[in-house]
Amino acid sequence: MTARLADIAAQAGVSEATVSRVLNGRPGVATATRESVLAALDVLGYERPVRLRQRSAGLVGLITPELENPIFPALAQVIGQALTRQGYTPVLATQTPGGSTEDELTEMLVDRGVAGIIFVSGLHADTSADMQRYDQLRGQGVPFVLVDGFSPKVRAPFISPDDRAAMGLAVTHLVSLGHTRIGLALGPKRFVPVLRKIEGFQQAMRDRLGLSPAESEELIQHSLYTLEGGQAAATALIERGCTAVVCASDMMALGAIRAARQRGLAVPQDVSVVGFDDSPLIAFTDPPLTTIRKPVQSMGQAAVRALLEEIGGTPAPPSEFVFLPELVVRGSTASAHGVEARGRAAGGAA
Repeated sequence: MTARLADIAAQAGVSEATVSRVLNGRPGVATATRESVLAALDVLGYERPVRLRQRSAGLVGLITPELENPIFPALAQVIGQALTRQGYTPVLATQTPGGSTEDELTEMLVDRGVAGIIFVSGLHADTSADMQRYDQLRGQGVPFVLVDGFSPKVRAPFISPDDRAAMGLAVTHLVSLGHTRIGLALGPKRFVPVLRKIEGFQQAMRDRLGLSPAESEELIQHSLYTLEGGQAAATALIERGCTAVVCASDMMALGAIRAARQRGLAVPQDVSVVGFDDSPLIAFTDPPLTTIRKPVQSMGQAAVRALLEEIGGTPAPPSEFVFLPELVVRGSTASAHGVEARGRAAGGAA
C-alpha cells in the first residue's frame, strides 16, 4: 500500500498524506488537487475506491467503422476520454464487414437509452445513402454529431478535416521537391471526403503545375481504403509514370510503398509517398511516412462539445466545423531529380 501511495503521489505531484486523505474521502483537499490524485489513479491503472467513482451522467454511443485502420481507435480514444471527463460513459459500437449495419447499431443504442450518438465516417459521408435516417433519429429526440463527412440534407453539427487544404499541402510539398507527375490514390468516389480531396488535388495541380482538371484526371486512381487498395492504386499510378503518390490514408500509403518495392523501386529514391491521417506508429515505418496529420485531438474534443451542447438543449446552429490538417515531413518523400537522372541514364544505356 505504501508503494502504491508513493507511486500515486509522484504521479500527481503531491504528498503521500494528501493521497491518503483523498482516498479516504477526508476534507481539507482542494478540488484541483483531488482531481490530480484521481487522474493519477487512472493513469497508473489503479481502481478508484467505490465512494470516489463518478456516477455516470448517461451513456453516449460512438459508432465507428472497423478498427483495423488505426486512425479510428485513435479518434475513439480522444472522444471516449473527453466524454468520461464530462461524466458520461462512452459505448463503442463498431461496424465490421458482414456485421451489424449503422442502422442496427443506432437502434441498439437508442434502445439502451443513450443520451446522444457520435457517428464517425458513417453513411452521412456517402452521397448515395438515404439521409432520412438522421431525420428519423432527430424525430426520436436523440441528439447526434457527425464526424468526417457532410450532407446539406441533415440538420446537425458536422466535424471535418479540411480535405481540400490537405491535398494542397501534399502537392505543394512534392512540387517543391521537383515532382511534376504526381498521382492521387483514394477510396470510392461516392464519399464526400474523397470528392473534396479530388477538388483540392486538382486545384493544387492547376495552381502549381498548370494542369487542367482533365489533365490531372488521369493521375487519380480509386481503390479501397486498405493496404491492398493502396498497393493496387499505386501500381496503376506508377505504371502511368508517377514519381510521387499522395494517398488518402496511411494504410493506403503503406500499400503504395509495397507496390513500389515490388517493382524494384526504392522509396523515396525512386518514388515519393505521402499518407493521410498520421496514425499511431506511422512515424516508425520503413521509411518513416511523410503524411498529412489529421487534427484528431481537436476534432474529437469538438465533437464531444457539440454533442453536449445538443444534449444540454443549447445547440449551435447546424453547421460544419472544419479543422486544418498539417504536413508532417519524414522519410518517404525526396527530390525527384534523382529519379529523372536515373531515367536518363537508363535511356542512354538502352
